[in-house]
Amino acid sequence: MKKVTLINGDGIGPEITDAVVKIIEASGVKIDWELQTAGADVIEQEGTPLPERVIDSIKRNKVALKAPVTTPIGKGFRSVNVQLRKALDLYSNLRPCKNIDGIKTRFDNVDLVIVRENTEDLYAGIERQVDEDHAESIKTISREASLRIAKFAFDYAVKYGRKKVTAVTKANICKLTDGLFLNCCREIKEQYPNIEYNEILVDNACMQLVQKPEQFDVMVLPNLYGDIVSDLCAGLIGGLGVAQGANIGKDYAVFEPVHGSAPDIKGQNKANPTALLLSAIEMLKYIDETEYAEKIDKALRKTLKEGKVLTADLGGTATTTEFRDEIIKNLWIKKR
Repeated sequence: MKKVTLINGDGIGPEITDAVVKIIEASGVKIDWELQTAGADVIEQEGTPLPERVIDSIKRNKVALKAPVTTPIGKGFRSVNVQLRKALDLYSNLRPCKNIDGIKTRFDNVDLVIVRENTEDLYAGIERQVDEDHAESIKTISREASLRIAKFAFDYAVKYGRKKVTAVTKANICKLTDGLFLNCCREIKEQYPNIEYNEILVDNACMQLVQKPEQFDVMVLPNLYGDIVSDLCAGLIGGLGVAQGANIGKDYAVFEPVHGSAPDIKGQNKANPTALLLSAIEMLKYIDETEYAEKIDKALRKTLKEGKVLTADLGGTATTTEFRDEIIKNLWIKKR
């Protein structure tokens, strides 16, 4: 039985975590959950939104499923997500984006994966105030980080039967930094002759995504562009409420939804657990429980396609609990 760290977050986090855990358990897969609390709710008792025990748990178990966690504004705490990425060297941010039947969008042919470098670029946080009227931020790109994220993208393409990897940069302007990233992608692509490779500037990529998203398969990007483009892609498939995510490193992986903790609807039993469930499905694939991942994915997609029991953000009136129970029911409906 695989042991997994379960971070139930704050805001709507505990509610959607409970729903997702019950769906996973109903599928028949055996997971030994190690519950860890984090976020705004633990600051008073432990003085930080991310106690060291949470990181220790992930280091023991290697894999975590994480609900949204609030980073308090104006109280001097760093983002929990940023801290986790740094402490565990989670260098790859993975964002699969695929249309879901039953969720109306402008396109019905989106099936792509964003692979975002997660540790450097402007997100390294190297800034200084030059004087009262000027500030500077340093963009860092290294050969080591660029090579490993490019290799991750190509390895992912091979593992999941993807056909093409697209490197996205602004190398025509940022000739040294983005140029280095691009050269590393070119170097890695030589090791994968069976995977198609192309390059595109990030501004053109954004335009192409909202015109012909079907042309993209796996996209590999530096940190800042990846952050922006991945949210654009979430919009193509219905928004952050159905957008899954994962932060993956050499030794550890943390799977989480993209959306926030929505404290305004906390405790009202109306939050949509879809994004966390999709993240959990990706987690099951990661730990080689693909049979159960596919089973849950089919039940979720059947529920969404039928459209009879949906939460309010998806156009329905169902509670979190009712939506959960409908997915569980669909786990056990066999095709005739």
